[in-house]
Amino acid sequence: MAQHQFQTEVSRLLHLIIHSLYSNREIFLRELVSNASDALDKLKYLTVADDAYKGIVFEPRIDISFDKDKKTLTVADNGIGMNERDMVESLGTIARSGTRQFLEKLAADAKKDSNLIGQFGVGFYSAFMVADKIEVLSRKAGEEAAWKWVSEGKESYDIEVAERDSQGTTVTLFLTEEGVEFANRWSIEDIVKRYSNHVAFPIYLTYDQKEYDDKGKEKGSVTKTDQVNDGAAIWRKSKSELKNEDYVEFYKQIAHDTDDPLFYVHTKAEGTLEYNTLFYVPKKAPFDLYQVDYKPGVKLYVKRVFITDDDKELMPTWLRFVRGVIDSEDLPLNVSREILQQNKILSNIRTASVKKLLAEFKTIAETDKEKWDIFVSQYNRPLKEGVYQDWANREAIIELLRFKSTAVEGWTSFAEYVSRMKDGQKNIYYISGGDEKNLRASPLLEAWRAKGIEVLIMDGEIDEIVLPSIPKYEKQDGETTLSWDIKGVNHVGADAELDKTDKQSEKDLQPVLDKLKKALGDRVKDVKLSKRLHDSPSCIVTDEKDPSIQMAQMFKAIGQPVPDVKPVLEINGEHPIVTRLKDCTDEERIADVAIVLLDQALLVEGIRLSDSAGFVKRLNRLLTGA
Repeated sequence: MAQHQFQTEVSRLLHLIIHSLYSNREIFLRELVSNASDALDKLKYLTVADDAYKGIVFEPRIDISFDKDKKTLTVADNGIGMNERDMVESLGTIARSGTRQFLEKLAADAKKDSNLIGQFGVGFYSAFMVADKIEVLSRKAGEEAAWKWVSEGKESYDIEVAERDSQGTTVTLFLTEEGVEFANRWSIEDIVKRYSNHVAFPIYLTYDQKEYDDKGKEKGSVTKTDQVNDGAAIWRKSKSELKNEDYVEFYKQIAHDTDDPLFYVHTKAEGTLEYNTLFYVPKKAPFDLYQVDYKPGVKLYVKRVFITDDDKELMPTWLRFVRGVIDSEDLPLNVSREILQQNKILSNIRTASVKKLLAEFKTIAETDKEKWDIFVSQYNRPLKEGVYQDWANREAIIELLRFKSTAVEGWTSFAEYVSRMKDGQKNIYYISGGDEKNLRASPLLEAWRAKGIEVLIMDGEIDEIVLPSIPKYEKQDGETTLSWDIKGVNHVGADAELDKTDKQSEKDLQPVLDKLKKALGDRVKDVKLSKRLHDSPSCIVTDEKDPSIQMAQMFKAIGQPVPDVKPVLEINGEHPIVTRLKDCTDEERIADVAIVLLDQALLVEGIRLSDSAGFVKRLNRLLTGA
C-alpha cells in the first residue's frame, strides 16, 4: 500500500466540504452517477472508434446499492475505469487553474455555493458531505491490474493493488450518522429521478423488499433490482413527448446546477444535415465565465456516442455560457479534435445553432422583459464580446445590447434610444469610463442634460474596446436604411449639436486659453473653450482617434503597450475661476489654477492623479490666496 498526500488545494476543498457545506447534500449522488456516465461514454466511444477496444463486450450499466446496517452506499459502473496514475491525477489533484479563486468563492458563501463543486469538475469530493471514508475500486479497460483508492478526506489517501472481475469503477461510501438518511430505496430513487433520469445508460437500484404471508405477517425478504431512470437521450425525443420538468431535470444533470435554467432551445434538423441540439442558458453566469481556461458547456455526440465535452470550437467564445448537447448523424465516429476544428459539417451546425440561439434571444427580448433583464444582467458583457468577435452575426447582436441611460431607469437598447430622440438630433451619444455613479455626475453631461439630450452610460471595461468598433447604428424603415453616428461625449467633435460658442466671448477669452496652455505645456494636447459645461469650470476630452485615458490606463495595467494619450482640457468661459484669470499676471498663480483645473477634471473622470501631493499643495496655496 502506498500513501499519497493530497494536493494543497484538494485538502482545502475537503476541509470546506466536511466542515462548511450542509445544503444540497443529495447532489453527491448526482455527481457520482455523472462520473459513472462519463466513464461509460468514454468506453463506448473507444469500442466503436479504436480497434484496440473493439473486442470488449460493452453492456453499459450503473448499479447503486446500499446496506443500512453497515452504513454503506455503493455506485458502480462498467466504464473506462482507472489505473494507479489516473487515480492520482483524478482523485488527488485539481488540474485546473483558477483553483484558488474557486475556493475563495466557495468559502465566501459556502452554504449557497456548495453546488459549485460539481460545476468546477470536482464533484467526486462532494461525497465527503455524507461519508467519513470512501473506497474506490477500479480496473482500467484493456488492463489486468485493479487498484483500490481509500481516504478519510483528511491530508492523505492510500492506493493499493486489488482485484476486480472486469473493467469499471466501484465507489463505496462509508456514511456518517447524518449521511445514513440516504441509505434507503426511496431517497436514492427520488434523487436519481430528479437529477439523473435522462442519463443515457440504465441505472439500476438493488434493494431488499420485505415479503408478507396471507395474514400480513412478515415472512422474510427478497433482493430486487429495478431500473430507476428513463435512460433515453432526451435531445433525440420530440418536443411533444417532453414536459418542462424533463428539460429542467436534464439541465441540472449536465450543468451541475440546482437552479432551473433561464430558458432552453431544442432543435431537430433534417435534410442536408441531420442533427439534434438542446441548449440551455443558466440563470446565473458560470463562475469561470471570465477565466482563460473556462470549461466549455456543450457536449458533442455522434449518433448518440459521446465524443467530447472539452472542445471550445463547438460554440463561439462569446457564447461560452451556453450549456447543452450537439448530436450529429453525419460526422464520422472517429473524428479527432484536430479534424473537428476544420470540419465543414460541424461548422455548418455551429453556424445554424448560433442563429437559432440569437433568434431565441430576440424573441425573449421582445416578449419577456423580466427574463430578458435577468439575461442582460448576467450576459451583457459576452454579447458585447460577440459584437467585437462575430462579424457574421454582428448586426443581430447589436440589437440585443442593452445600456444604462440618463433618460430612463433600467436597461435600454439603441432602437429604444432612437425612438426617444429629439427632433433634428443626428447622433447617439454615450459616456464611457469609470463607474456608473461617477459617469452620471460627470461635468461632460451638463450641456446635454440642459438640452434634454439622452446619453447612454457605458461603465464596463469592455465598452471602451467595443464601442469604437460600432461607429454607426442602422435601422431599416421599409426600404430606407436610417443611420445615426455613435459618439462619445468625452471625445472632441461630439459637441457639434450643442449651441455654438459666442465668437466675441471666444475672442475675449483667448488670452486666458493661451495662459493656461503655456502653463500646462505638454501635459495636454490643447486647451479649448467648452460648449459642454454649464456649472463646472473644466473637463477633459480626447481626440476621436485617440483611446480614452481610462482605456490607456487599462492597457497599461495589463502590460500592453499604449501611446501616451494627452487630454484636451476644455474650460467654462463663464465660470468665475476662469473669468478672474483675464487680468491675472501672476504666472505662478496661473500655473496653480491651470494644473488644478486639469487635475480636478481628471479626478471627476475617476482617473488617479500621478502627483496627488502636488495637487493638494497647489489647492492649499490657492485657498490661502483666496
